[in-house]
Amino acid sequence: MATRTRTKTHRTERRTDALSRERIIAAAIELLDSGGENALTVRALAAHLATGSGAIYWHVADKGELLAAATDAVIARAMGGIVSGAKPREAIRAVARGVFDAIDVHPWVGAQLFREPWRPAMLEIIESVGGRLQALGVPQAAQFDSASALVHYILGVAGQNAANARSHVAGMDRSTFLASVAAQWEELDPAKYPFVRQMAPQLRDHDDRAQFLAGVDLILAGIKTVR
Repeated sequence: MATRTRTKTHRTERRTDALSRERIIAAAIELLDSGGENALTVRALAAHLATGSGAIYWHVADKGELLAAATDAVIARAMGGIVSGAKPREAIRAVARGVFDAIDVHPWVGAQLFREPWRPAMLEIIESVGGRLQALGVPQAAQFDSASALVHYILGVAGQNAANARSHVAGMDRSTFLASVAAQWEELDPAKYPFVRQMAPQLRDHDDRAQFLAGVDLILAGIKTVR
């Protein structure tokens, strides 16, 4: 009996070691990407990894910790793309671009960032933006407002873009959807909506990522005037 007990314990330890926290987080990201937050449960994750729930709980406490850890991992990869030594303005654009692309691929990340702003993912974004604003010479009194404006713009637009990409009318791709909306704008009363009608061709042909970065540039241009 003693020999069997030792063997069973040894096998359990080997199995736990093989199922690392990193592997669990990677699998959680796969489930989140394929089905959103509702698809991520400990039971579903255990089935995905062909293991038991107990092996999952050995590494993480619950679904909330899984979500947070998955978000931290996604943002860490995005921040890893920033070129060391880049000029402050270009580094901020790189942060914005990295977060935009990350949320586009992993739309669940945006909501999680706002849900737990004390986690490493959000702190890394704020520090990456704020540190570069300091390097640009933004006065200390204006740094909080400047960083808040940029971070909220980045996360808000990135999140909305990801949501829009997944909410088009059934059977319509992005180009068809935008063309449909632009056509409706062009039919509006020119006396009541002159500006909206003027924007219709740009709506039809615009690039979401380029427009997003143009917004970052506009905010940075405004921040530059603060003294």
